Amino acid sequence: MVTVNLRSFRQMVLKNRRRMRSFLTRLEKNVPKGMKKLQEEADKGAWGRTDCLDCANCCKTMSPTYTVEDIRRISAHLNMTPAAFREKWLYKDRTGDWMNVKQPCQFLDLKTNKCDIYAVRPRDCAGFPHHNKKMGPDYMHMYHQNIEYCPATYRLVENIMEKAADGGL
Repeated sequence: MVTVNLRSFRQMVLKNRRRMRSFLTRLEKNVPKGMKKLQEEADKGAWGRTDCLDCANCCKTMSPTYTVEDIRRISAHLNMTPAAFREKWLYKDRTGDWMNVKQPCQFLDLKTNKCDIYAVRPRDCAGFPHHNKKMGPDYMHMYHQNIEYCPATYRLVENIMEKAADGGL
C-alpha cells in the first residue's frame, strides 16, 4: 500500500489534468471492446496502491449529496429530527441537492480519517468513488471530476492510459 501525500497528489493532478481529461473525453466518444475487463483490472491495481483511511481527501474536499432517505437515517442515528439535522449540517445547492455546510465533512475524524457515522453514511459516500460505474457516456463526467479528488480514480485512469500507450486498447 502506498501512503498518499495530498500535496504531491494535487501537484500531479495539476500537471496531468489536461492530458487525463482529454484521454477520458476520447474514451467516452469511442469506448473500446473489452473496456469492462480493462476497467476492472485497472481498478484492482489502483486499490492495491490506495488506502482510503490514509487519504480521506474526498471527505476533506467534497460534499456528498444527501437523499431524503440519507437525512432520515442519519438524523435518527443522531437522535435528531430531519429538520434539525438539515438546519445544523446541510444547505440546498442551486440544483436543489442537500450538501454539507462545511468542509472537511463534519463527520470526519481528522485524527484517524474515519467517519463518525460510517454505518449510516450517505449513499453517495458509500459508493464513492463509483468505480463500479461503466466508463462510457453516462458516467464519464464522474471520472473527469474524481481524478482531481481521489487518488484511486487518478490511478485507475493512469493505469488505463498506460495500457492504451502499450497498445492494449
